Amino acid sequence: MEETISLQDLFKTLRKRLTLILLSVLLTVTAAGVISFLVMTPIYQASTQILVNQTEREASQFTSQDIQTNLQLINTYNVVIKSPAILNKVIKELNLDETASSLNSKISVSSEQNSQVITVAVQDPSQQRAVEIANTTANVFEHEIPTLMNVDNVNILAPAVMPASPAPVKPDPILNMAIGAVIGLMLGVGLAFLLEYLDTTVKTENDIEELTGLPIIGLISPIPDSDVNLSNVVRSQRRRK
Repeated sequence: MEETISLQDLFKTLRKRLTLILLSVLLTVTAAGVISFLVMTPIYQASTQILVNQTEREASQFTSQDIQTNLQLINTYNVVIKSPAILNKVIKELNLDETASSLNSKISVSSEQNSQVITVAVQDPSQQRAVEIANTTANVFEHEIPTLMNVDNVNILAPAVMPASPAPVKPDPILNMAIGAVIGLMLGVGLAFLLEYLDTTVKTENDIEELTGLPIIGLISPIPDSDVNLSNVVRSQRRRK
């Protein structure tokens, strides 16, 4: 016989297993908080901005064609900034104990559409080192680009600075704990329905009717303890007579 589950049955199951669901949420939120605060390494970020423009000496001859040329060069510059030609010099200048590939993974380069400004962002476990890498990368790029591409249209617009109170950008404990709560809720609800599915004990007359396929023709009501005790007293008195 096909078994159908009503919305009322679903809510009944959730209410019945509410403690299990709440415990699951509590455990996952706690685990996410512990991992975020005690296990994961804080990551700090520093960024510098580079302006792709003509030099002041050429400003009087500046045209819209020059702007278009600069915009087209930005995509190329985004690649050049993270190239070994630049990063190896940064590593040497700062005496970093890492490869160009590992340094590349710490650096992100971006630019807004139709903007001549390139943003170089660096993420590192040390805020001070992130600032140094960002500024050194911009300086090396500004110095090397005339040699690499025979152009001199790069200037540092805003160097990275050391904040008074550094705050990590990763991990985000609040976000991680929120994700943990969602995962815990899903696990708790799933486990609640699984336990309900595996529970084959007969609890109500409806369970008997579903299992046997026969209609219920009568019920035996539970006898209160007071009635049972009274019945025993009556029997005892009759026997004495």
